[in-house]
Amino acid sequence: MDVSDWYEQRGAFLVEREKRASEARQRLVLQILCNTDLDQLIGSDDKSKCHMCRRLRRLVERERLKGVSGHWSYDLNRHIGLKQALDTLKSSMRQNIPADAATSRGA
Repeated sequence: MDVSDWYEQRGAFLVEREKRASEARQRLVLQILCNTDLDQLIGSDDKSKCHMCRRLRRLVERERLKGVSGHWSYDLNRHIGLKQALDTLKSSMRQNIPADAATSRGA
């Protein structure tokens, strides 16, 4: 086994491990805070996704404000999970909706 192969396999392992940790964080946050499943959410229609995007944006903003104010209940992992779940949801939408349109009442 060549050393370069070892480094390549190590790199692939680390990338896969980080991907799985990210997915687990997203699933946990969505289950606890929103009582929904990531796979179910990704399979839903765009209207439901827009509604959940608005909800996730509010939760991310609330968590950010907790962090800025130094609130005792702030959790960096929850903040990261919410943001990653929002990004995953936005990337799964059929049409790329601008950030302003997805937050408006009409969307």
